Amino acid sequence: MTPEVFVDVLRDALYLVILLVSAIILPSLFVGLIVAVFQAATSINEQTLSFLPRLIVTLLALIFGGHWFTRVIMEYTNELFLSIPTVVG
Repeated sequence: MTPEVFVDVLRDALYLVILLVSAIILPSLFVGLIVAVFQAATSINEQTLSFLPRLIVTLLALIFGGHWFTRVIMEYTNELFLSIPTVVG
């Protein structure tokens, strides 16, 4: 395995991780920001008010995006397995 091939595989893997994690985290980040603005405007400092909506949105992102997450990971894994002969040989 040449260093160029290793860097390409690592780059693709990191891109995939960033893509999947951002698809889960970004909706939660936006909901947390909206709740924080609401709490600042109303002076409500309840911890569960900021935690529960983010938890629900994260779980919904996992539920609705689970099929896509699985498909993307399986496609990447298939690409890796199919590229083994060209990488090794």
